[in-house]
Amino acid sequence: MKFFSDIRLLILAIWLGAAVFFIFVAQSAFAVLQDWEMAGAVVNRTLTLLNLGGMGIAVILLLTSIIGSAKVSRFWLWVERFMLLVLGTACAIGQFVIGYWLSSIRTQAGVPIEQLAQDDPLRMQFMMLHGYSVWVLIAGMAAALMGFFIIANRKFGKPDKNADIYDFSNEFKM
Repeated sequence: MKFFSDIRLLILAIWLGAAVFFIFVAQSAFAVLQDWEMAGAVVNRTLTLLNLGGMGIAVILLLTSIIGSAKVSRFWLWVERFMLLVLGTACAIGQFVIGYWLSSIRTQAGVPIEQLAQDDPLRMQFMMLHGYSVWVLIAGMAAALMGFFIIANRKFGKPDKNADIYDFSNEFKM
């Protein structure tokens, strides 16, 4: 079961790495490309792949959390499942709710968002939704990171009732 847990851990780590990399892709796209509309299209496409991947990974990891779950702590198993549910939900909200609203605003504007006046209601709404999108992605990344540490620190088998849980002397030996 340790090998299977490591595979699950690797899958979650790959998504987390992609999410961190996305932050740099988004910043670089707007810094390098002269046309902000084109930079937005690159970021939108990349974010779509990240969100769809996050939803898929959350579903796969939730389903595979059933395998070998008899030998792990019930509490941490349910915390892991909750974190994976938060990850999948955050990706779904970012993609299908906020992404839809942002696309709708772009369509309503009829011109690139940066061409709208700073006090234009559509631009203000777009910027507000962009902020929500950032926070939803951060929530998904935080949940994935917590799930990562839960999976990484999983102990297999029943814990020894007589063991001192505060004895860290064996943890740091080389």
